[in-house]
Amino acid sequence: MIINSMKSPCGINKPGKGCRHFIHWGCCLLLLALSGATAPVGSAAPAGGQTLALGGSVSGTLGGGDRAQHFTLATRQGEYLTGAIEASDAALSLAQVDAAGEPVRLLVDRGSGRRTFHFLAVEEQTHLRVSAATPTAFSLALGSPVVAQAPSRAPSQAPPEYLSPTIAALAGGGDVAAFWRQVQASGAPLVEATEQGAVMTFLARGAQHNARLLGGPGADHTWLERLVGTDVWYASFAVPPGTRLSYQIAKDIPAVQGTPREQRMAILATAQRDPFNQSPWPPGAADRFQQWSTVALPGAPPLVVEQGEDPQPGGRFTRFQIESHTLGNRREITLYQPPGVAAQGGNLLVVFDARAYQEKVPTPAMLDRLIQRGEIAPVTAVFVANPDPQSRARELPGNPAFADFMAGELLPAVSRKLGATFTAERVALAGSSYGGLAATTIAMRHPAVFGKVLSMSGSFWWHPPEAPADTPNFVASQAAVQPQLPLAFFLSAGLFERAHPVFGEGILDTSRHLRDVLLARKVPVTFRQYAAGHDYFAWQVALADGLRVLFPPAD
Repeated sequence: MIINSMKSPCGINKPGKGCRHFIHWGCCLLLLALSGATAPVGSAAPAGGQTLALGGSVSGTLGGGDRAQHFTLATRQGEYLTGAIEASDAALSLAQVDAAGEPVRLLVDRGSGRRTFHFLAVEEQTHLRVSAATPTAFSLALGSPVVAQAPSRAPSQAPPEYLSPTIAALAGGGDVAAFWRQVQASGAPLVEATEQGAVMTFLARGAQHNARLLGGPGADHTWLERLVGTDVWYASFAVPPGTRLSYQIAKDIPAVQGTPREQRMAILATAQRDPFNQSPWPPGAADRFQQWSTVALPGAPPLVVEQGEDPQPGGRFTRFQIESHTLGNRREITLYQPPGVAAQGGNLLVVFDARAYQEKVPTPAMLDRLIQRGEIAPVTAVFVANPDPQSRARELPGNPAFADFMAGELLPAVSRKLGATFTAERVALAGSSYGGLAATTIAMRHPAVFGKVLSMSGSFWWHPPEAPADTPNFVASQAAVQPQLPLAFFLSAGLFERAHPVFGEGILDTSRHLRDVLLARKVPVTFRQYAAGHDYFAWQVALADGLRVLFPPAD
């Protein structure tokens, strides 16, 4: 094992042009926070281990019977720490543990390639545990600690206008202790019915300096306001009756130096489930930082697999590795054939962000149920994994080489594995965010291979780096001039994915624009908008609706 105590910069990803828009890197926060951290961290031997200097790095090997290494950091309470861990040939987990080796916080869960992490030190010593299921070499680097007072959120100078009658009554001299007892009993957020829908109020208690909402109905990570003279922090929104969403609350977010993206990533240091919410998701998350809180109003469309269920797919999984000569990398592909579904003559659903759409969105169990109920035709699923986060950001947004890999390498490999060929009208590309963008651009490049598109909250604000920054909806402009579009589309977006006052056009407007262009071209397109944001919890509904539209049952 080699330990380098020289000061070195931490490995935080620098934002590229693709990250200029809030919605994309807001989704990066979602992907980091919802990166499949549902497995228990597990306990380990006392975390004595090696001493690792802050700002330093270490390289080592996990092998044989020693599949875990422990490191001790000399920290001060409240320090903001960042770092990166990397392994090229295995999936690593990185956890913060206590002195006895018991889990405190999962920082990286089974991540391959290079993964970054962020957390606040809570003690004079911090213990980290690196583990892997298979032998591997790894490297771990820490940035220099930042001791930064969380900036105080100054009260608004404008007279407050309370959307929530409950908050208005509290501001008028209500009993704060009784208020918190009621919240503890009934849960959060507060939901108060109106003629148009509801007022939804998100709460945080006892923050010293600031509080923020990650997710939810806002077009930004909304700052909560403090009710003067109390320990109540709140943000209220008027929402439609069909609202379904997930969110986290972050309190006392540290101020950090760096790029705007690095400053905003600091929200991950404290963001966690709402302790007052009674519907945490997913149920088996490793800790409160990996778990989100959910709310679904009575008018929200139902889920195929209800929240809290432990669905066990009844079909057959096949996993294999594919080496791409086009891209020069390797990734895992997972095939899923629902019970009784034969590949010959069937349909194919190709889904990006494989792990998310097997764990956060239970696609295999959803396919089982939709087929069994006769709501869709038989479908075999293909889950395409990202080698690492950097590859995802490089490959999914409008990358011709990745499109050629999908058409020229992936689909032929899948056909060989299944012993079947698939005509374009039987193959759908599906994904969300960058995945929804990729599904669209790949099908437009290879319509003879991929005939259907299922795009959920597609990142249609994107444009190539060489295009002018003010290029209006590049994908829609390409759809307008492409000679032929023998495709069928299902597009969806959230009503809360609005334009941002700083970062510009939003997913809702750009999705509507693309819909209008496709309709003008006489391309079959179904567009659905949901009372939701950029949210895996809500994409479960969109995926089911898209499957019903694109793969209707045979007459």
